[in-house]
Amino acid sequence: MTREEFFIPGKTINCKGKIINLSSPLVMAVMNITPDSFYDGGSYSTPLDAINKAEKFLNEGADIIDMGAASSRPGAAIVDPATEQERLMPALRAVIKQFPKAVISIDTYHSGTAEMAIEAGAHIINDISAGSIDDQMFETVARLKVPYIMMHMQGRPDNMQQNPQYKSLTREVIRFFSERVQKLKNLGVHDIIIDPGFGFGKTLEHNYQLLSDLEYFRIFELPLLVGFSRKSMICKVLGVPPAAALNGTTVLNTIALTRGADILRVHDVREAREAIKIVGFFKKQR
Repeated sequence: MTREEFFIPGKTINCKGKIINLSSPLVMAVMNITPDSFYDGGSYSTPLDAINKAEKFLNEGADIIDMGAASSRPGAAIVDPATEQERLMPALRAVIKQFPKAVISIDTYHSGTAEMAIEAGAHIINDISAGSIDDQMFETVARLKVPYIMMHMQGRPDNMQQNPQYKSLTREVIRFFSERVQKLKNLGVHDIIIDPGFGFGKTLEHNYQLLSDLEYFRIFELPLLVGFSRKSMICKVLGVPPAAALNGTTVLNTIALTRGADILRVHDVREAREAIKIVGFFKKQR
């Protein structure tokens, strides 16, 4: 048995009865319903803005639209649930009404927001804190019976980049997921997606070490999500602002696809879809 045959990640997730196939990598499009995102804050501040952007994402080949209303950029304060919901829900309801077949993920660390969004028609919960900010999140996801994306983050958004340190980075992140995956499975949650958390409580060197070690995360046999889109790990290396970091994003997405990434979380759908297509064609020739 080859290494590739042994490390086979989960190939489907059940989104409220809608089966999503991951035999080929997926594109998750980022929609920030917030005034202070690091890249596109304030761009989708009205329901109509959200509808127009969702239409563009879907036309370009997005498989999932990830909607969030609380910035998680370095230094960002924790947003209270009421403010988050006031921002998110009008846009979410408008997108679901306009595109009822679209798969919607909700980027939130509040269990109350997660529940409200799922009841409104969303399908997936994407929690950057992996249940560490709201200790009711795991139980809520188990009760709602929806897929759960959990990310590794050292600290919280407001302090995560102050001085991140690890004795053994990849080993510690794997241990983190091992403990939380077991807790979720004990609660009956089986549609779990893991995200190593590039840029969240990591130095520049940490981020590239994680990318180099990405294949190790396939040991969980769970879908693997990566999010590099226009982040500082690109900008610092190239000496460019986020607005000029698309090419760098595509480079990192391509590397991640060759190392087993199943979902690319991006601001630019068409370019991610093209990377998936080219890498897929390349792998068939081997």
